[in-house]
Amino acid sequence: MGSSPKAVAVGCLLAVIVVSGIIALILAVVGVKDVYLPPGTKYGMVFDAGSSHTALYIYQWPANKENGTGIVSQAEACTVPGPGISSYAENPANAGASLRACLDKAMTIIPAEQQRETPTYLGATAGMRLLREQNSTKADLVFAEVSKTIQQYPVDFRGARILTGNEEGSFGWITINYLLETLVKFSFAGKWIRPQAAEVLGALDLGGASTQITFQPSGTIEDNSTEVFFRLYGTNYSIYTHSYLCYGRDQALKMLLVALRKRTPAISHPCYPRGYEENVTAAALYDSPCVPAPAAHDPSQILTVRGTGAPAECRNAVQKLFNFTACGANRTCGFNGVYQPPEHGQFFAFSGFYYTFYFLNLTNGQPLSAVNATIWGFCTKGWKEASFPQESHRRLHNYCPSAFYILTLLHEGYKFDEQMWSNIHFRQKAANTDIGWTLGYMLNLTNMMPAEAPEQVKGQQHGLWAAAIFFIVLTAAVALMAILVLCLWNPT
Repeated sequence: MGSSPKAVAVGCLLAVIVVSGIIALILAVVGVKDVYLPPGTKYGMVFDAGSSHTALYIYQWPANKENGTGIVSQAEACTVPGPGISSYAENPANAGASLRACLDKAMTIIPAEQQRETPTYLGATAGMRLLREQNSTKADLVFAEVSKTIQQYPVDFRGARILTGNEEGSFGWITINYLLETLVKFSFAGKWIRPQAAEVLGALDLGGASTQITFQPSGTIEDNSTEVFFRLYGTNYSIYTHSYLCYGRDQALKMLLVALRKRTPAISHPCYPRGYEENVTAAALYDSPCVPAPAAHDPSQILTVRGTGAPAECRNAVQKLFNFTACGANRTCGFNGVYQPPEHGQFFAFSGFYYTFYFLNLTNGQPLSAVNATIWGFCTKGWKEASFPQESHRRLHNYCPSAFYILTLLHEGYKFDEQMWSNIHFRQKAANTDIGWTLGYMLNLTNMMPAEAPEQVKGQQHGLWAAAIFFIVLTAAVALMAILVLCLWNPT
């Protein structure tokens, strides 16, 4: 007795189900490999608490690392309203409150699920160094208030501290060389590599209360106190760095004003434009360890400062702020008897160096002679002759002494002669990122942060995966068809 048509049909469908199922199973197993998902993104925040202002920088980097150091980029920068935190010594609570606007902004940028694991630091520089020298109790209260404010946000706050001058200089050096890809770069092969022929650049930083020079000399560094070691992207670096406290722009101009005072209420200022006049109190003039007050000192005395616009006298007065003769015969120095090896390579000058020279249109590689002529020409202008944007007007009287100070510092202090001057590049940014110590600080810290192991999953070639899906769908369709045949086929 022969099989019924229904049984034959069901048998054929079952055979197809078995065959396609076996094929799908084989395809699903063959060619399977361990695949690592792209690394997640980590975030970090650094407050740069300078002497004249504070800024918050938000950085991001892949959770894995390249030779032990994270590949870091700037996600956002936020300028904190108001002056630097050292200015709040008499009202420290306001120092903490000033940070809130930027912290609120950061919380909108960093994903909520990652905020509690975001390392956050506050680094203070020369302004707080001076406050600590002047009154350590007030400095501690300012730090307590800024720490209290940051701890009210869902971040991994790791402390507020004062950076040493050498740290400030060397982290700025790391920033420049990282951004200009002399430490590591992305190759055409899609890998991060160390450029073989790249020569690292030097860093020249001018803040409000200190200035730093940092570079890699061609020879040995004779003074161990000026030598810093780093290991970045698998390579060791030995660099020279020194920070001159009180030789930042704001403190230098304060020292200049004190030097011009002749024990009378009237001060003739050769660096200020003719026709400019201002009143300052003795208390405001002698409010820093950089300018100790004289013995017979009346803080309430009003001093009248009048500009005379005399470039030759201005330069002579600025030069007297430095000691160029304190170095021994067998030693190379910068100024004030501080050891400095001969400069080597190209340099980036940023912060106060850039802002002053940008105002005077001197950031386009002009030779030393042209820079000198431009500054002299500007310093001969009277107050009423000058016409500049309104936002620069309140600082206009300081551009002449600032320019002569920078010229003297670089040319006679750091020893950039006519030939070496062309190696200085005045820049605010590199690779669309702000130049400063904070990025170098975060790069160095990523050496200390553990790398996150990439997530591992099972993966398969696209063609095999597509074929396996086809046979799985075919098996399901034929099985459904077999069920329909069994349930609905009712032959007469």
